[in-house]
Order: sequence, then structure tokens, then C-alpha cells
Amino acid sequence: MPTPTIEKLLILQDRDQKRMAQEGLLRAIPRDVAAIEKKIAGEQTAMEAARGQLQQLELKKKALESEIAAATEQMARYRSQQIQVKKNDEFHALGLEIEHAQSAIGALEEQELEVMYAIDEARRKCAAAGEEQKRNVGGHEARIRLLHEREAALQAELRTAQELVAAAREGIDETVRRLYDRLAGKPGLPVVVAIREGKCEGCHLKISSNIDSETRKADKVVTCDQCGRIVYWEA
Repeated sequence: MPTPTIEKLLILQDRDQKRMAQEGLLRAIPRDVAAIEKKIAGEQTAMEAARGQLQQLELKKKALESEIAAATEQMARYRSQQIQVKKNDEFHALGLEIEHAQSAIGALEEQELEVMYAIDEARRKCAAAGEEQKRNVGGHEARIRLLHEREAALQAELRTAQELVAAAREGIDETVRRLYDRLAGKPGLPVVVAIREGKCEGCHLKISSNIDSETRKADKVVTCDQCGRIVYWEA
């Protein structure tokens, strides 16, 4: 069964593990916040893209309006010229130009109508996307606030855990503390483990008879001859 020193080490180890778990949770919070902020940025980018598409359609509509106005003005000049000419071939040539202008205006007006339908659809999508973005961003921001609240609570819990660890360390011999700290600084916690059925519970390998015998001595700290963990005999 555990000696008094081993019992103190087990208490320290338990408190250390709780402290490290809280530190791990705290380290995860900034990553979680960054991931949510990335989602918010994605929402904003999508909204900007929708607005950009609407703006491009509106610019195209203005360009078509300018082209229609220019073609209409040109057709008016042709008609004015046609009234003034006296030769049939000139009159006929201007008539052809007027027909071409009318055809061009008709094609431009069809394009304008298509663009106007597209603008209406883009505006509808922008409005819907804006509402969705508002809802999504609101949810994301609420989660960030909860994470910050959780962070503050964890920091308070961590301070308490650190105080408990410090208190647990006080009653342990300095040499034993140094051994524990050296082992705890390596991967593979826990570092204080029982011997069960002749095997170390840390590495699950059979210990030597000498180590088994040493662990049965009063208040002696012994390490596994396979993995180096602190081991104790458990009745």
C-alpha cells in the first residue's frame, strides 16, 4: 500500500493533472475564438461578394443606358439627315443606318431588360443574405462572448488549482520533488503508478524482484527499472 511520501505524491499528481487539464482548456479558447472569427470574416466576405455582384450589374445597366442613349441620338441624327438629302441613294443609305440603329437599340434594350431582372434577383439575394449574415454573425458573436466568460472562469479555477499544487508540494522532500518534476516534464503522465501483478501500471512491463522488494520498504521512493516512473506496491 502507498507510503506517506507516495500518498503525498499521488495527491500532488492528481492536482497537477487537474491544473494541466485547465491549462489545456485555456489554450484551446483562443483557437476556438479564432475559428469563430474566421467564420465571421467568411460571412462578411460572402456578403461583400453579393454586394459586388449587384454593383457590377448596376454598372452594366448604366453602361447599357448610355449605349441606348447614344444609339438613339445617332438614329435621330440619321433621320434629320434623311429629311435633308435629295438623292435616293443617300436617302436609302441613311434608311439602312436607321434600321441598323433601331436593331442595335432593340438588342441593347433586351440586354437591359435581362440585366434589370438580374438586378432584382441580386437585390433579393442580397437582402436574404444580409438577414442570414446578421443571424449567423449574431450567433458567432454570442459564442465568442461565452468563450471569453468561460476563459475568465477557467483562469480563476486555474489560480485555485495552482495554489493547491503549491500546497501539495510543500510537504514533500526536495529531492523527491526534483525527481517528480523531472519525470512530470516528460510525456507519459501519470508518473506515480502502482505495481499490480508484478507489472508497472505505467509501462505495463514486469519489474525486477529487486524493485518489487524495494517498494515494500517503509517510506522509500522507488522508480521502475523499465520506464523510470515512480512506483509503489499496492496490496
